[in-house]
Amino acid sequence: MVDALTGNVADLVTQAAGRVAEHAALIDPAAGRSLTWQQTEDAVNAFAARLTEAGLAPGDRVAVVLPGGAAFCVALFGVLRAGGVAVPMSTELPAPEQRRVISDSGAGLVVGRLAEEAGGTAVPEPDLAATAAAPGAPARGGEDLAVLCYTSGTAGVPRGVMLSHRALLSNVEQCAELRPAPVNPTDRVLLAVPLYHLYGLGPGLLQVAAAGATAVLMDRFSTEAALDLCERHRVTAMVGVPPMYQAFAAAGGERLATALASMRLLTSGAAPLPASVLGAIRQTTGLNVFEGYGLTETGPVLTSTLVGGLAKAGSVGRPIPGVELRLVDTDGVPLTSIVDPDEPLEELDEDEVSETGLVSVRGPNLFSGYWPDGAYGPDAEGWFRTGDVGYLDADGDLHLVDRANDLIIVNGFNVYPHEVERVLGELPGVAESAAVGVPDERSGERVKVVVALLPGAELTEEAVREHCAARLAKFKVPEIVEFVDALPHSVTGKLRRASLR
Repeated sequence: MVDALTGNVADLVTQAAGRVAEHAALIDPAAGRSLTWQQTEDAVNAFAARLTEAGLAPGDRVAVVLPGGAAFCVALFGVLRAGGVAVPMSTELPAPEQRRVISDSGAGLVVGRLAEEAGGTAVPEPDLAATAAAPGAPARGGEDLAVLCYTSGTAGVPRGVMLSHRALLSNVEQCAELRPAPVNPTDRVLLAVPLYHLYGLGPGLLQVAAAGATAVLMDRFSTEAALDLCERHRVTAMVGVPPMYQAFAAAGGERLATALASMRLLTSGAAPLPASVLGAIRQTTGLNVFEGYGLTETGPVLTSTLVGGLAKAGSVGRPIPGVELRLVDTDGVPLTSIVDPDEPLEELDEDEVSETGLVSVRGPNLFSGYWPDGAYGPDAEGWFRTGDVGYLDADGDLHLVDRANDLIIVNGFNVYPHEVERVLGELPGVAESAAVGVPDERSGERVKVVVALLPGAELTEEAVREHCAARLAKFKVPEIVEFVDALPHSVTGKLRRASLR
């Protein structure tokens, strides 16, 4: 395992090539291409050299805007190998968001396609057949910034989460200590979660590289295509989200049993997994879906039901090795003793649960604060409040019951209401608007907007959606649009969002 205190994330590829050079590393069905770990190492070195020739200096940010195939993997590792900082971005971001991320991050080089007005110097995507010696760029690793992931967080607009090599490598090491291991060297892992999202990148791609396993890459999930890949490539493990498992459960028992015949482990994260879906998968296939919890800011994994070995409906499990967790009040005063997986659990009486509080965590996998100055990162003692509210059951498993803010989570992606409302405010005739999340069986939540118009103004639902679609990522576009005479407010003038859901 690469040393998290000093290593570079791209060293995971080098180590895999050294151990299992001819083992399949990346299977990219969309491109009709597969790479061994040695071929991946060669392509990473060649792309790192190209970036250096293009003027990349250590610490420079590079936007990676590619579909989630082999080229994305090589590009990301190549940026890190050359000493740069990767800024992964969705290929579907609208031009305004592209411009904002490029401008805010200061990314001078862009791998992939952006709107012309987004800025940055284009770099051709990696040549997967190229070879080169490892570049002589100054070594970077440990506390140096590796990846800048943009998330809505709690600030109102997407902002960069600063993830060091130390944070990412620590989380890889922590997850690898779980039993059964999420990924072992003989696994073929279906990666259908977007790789620009840290859940797809960390527990997915980086965990596969650390184990020297094989990634079966899928840029865009669809039920039949995913099941076909599982059957054709004899997939043994899957990193998924609840809507994927819900789609699997609806595919029919015979189809599912055949397609997942080689599967040994299913894991889920990014959003709550409905108990009905867990039960349906278990009944049809005999497999459990092990659920985890985390944030981009935490590298990302914090807890997993793999720790206790029981896929418990409604629970996200216990802290993974190396993560400490406690519940605190709004002043940060602990309500519970620290839950540390390396220490014996303090027993609660049967059926007893802890007091509900804000989830606070500490561990080497935490981020270094928000770009560019590290603001709002872990406190002086290393603790970070996630913004989620939960309680611990008698087994020490965490149950999430609410969020301390108004964040909307669609398929594991953050949508901050103020961002949507700001876009709605651009429309003529809008007096005030509010965006809220409403429950959805497939995506966890969907965006609903409630709009109050100025006297005499007219606006249609279609016009609202078209305006938002041109300015926001697809998952942020409101699915529900309602018009009212006025929005509800408290006596102090604060918008009462709860009544709008």
